[in-house]
Amino acid sequence: MLTFIPTPIGNPQDITIRALREFEKATLFLCEDTRETKRLLHILEERFDLNYPDVEFLSFHEHNGEERLSQIAERLKSEQVVYVSDAGMPVISDPGQILVEYCQKEKIEYDVLPGGTAVATAYAASGFKEGNFLFYAFLPQKGSERSSTLIELMNKPENVVLYEAPHRIEKLIVEIAKIDESREVFFAKELTKKFQNYYKGSAKNILEQFKNGEINPKGEWVVVIGAKQEESKALYVDDILALDLQPKVKAKLLAKVTTMSVKEWYSKLIN
Repeated sequence: MLTFIPTPIGNPQDITIRALREFEKATLFLCEDTRETKRLLHILEERFDLNYPDVEFLSFHEHNGEERLSQIAERLKSEQVVYVSDAGMPVISDPGQILVEYCQKEKIEYDVLPGGTAVATAYAASGFKEGNFLFYAFLPQKGSERSSTLIELMNKPENVVLYEAPHRIEKLIVEIAKIDESREVFFAKELTKKFQNYYKGSAKNILEQFKNGEINPKGEWVVVIGAKQEESKALYVDDILALDLQPKVKAKLLAKVTTMSVKEWYSKLIN
């Protein structure tokens, strides 16, 4: 049997009793990063006086998932195998999806334990009233694809939740402010860890805090962007027109926020 086990997103004490029991039964650990899993198990052994038997640890990530699956396929049918990501809920924005699909296809028994996730934790802490939101995970890293994706997400009627790396977090708030500096945003840093912090305000206000050194970019970030307000539609047109994008890309974005078609916008842009 294969069991997908959520791990703490920061504080080791957030581990569940069910997870500890499954760890004790496992003979094979599939890990996004074996070093991180071994570090966590060492902490759990010390804090909860646990004794894990000798088990095998194998990496299973986006670069080797398919190859690794062919190596351990038979073991999934005969051993107690667990899969863990570095932190949080496995499978969500995670290579574990390959394993779920394989188990379904081959009719191998599997289970997914419930546990904490950064996206749900951050959204609960954000204070946005709406119960529905769109989780996008990571934006494209650069280029017009990143710009067009962010603009499209900020035109959605739902609040949007993103993950962002520390070396790009300041870039993200600059990009958000350029599109709509009055947009309400929530930035959660280092969730459940010692240096956890929440920041909420307009994009302009949060950007100023970064520039003034009031916010340290180091750490893991979850960002919630408030939904677009209808009255701000004209601002998006101006921002899109000012962006350095190919006419076809720009025409598609403009058509999404206006009543004109892509063809009409493209004709207007090239002329």
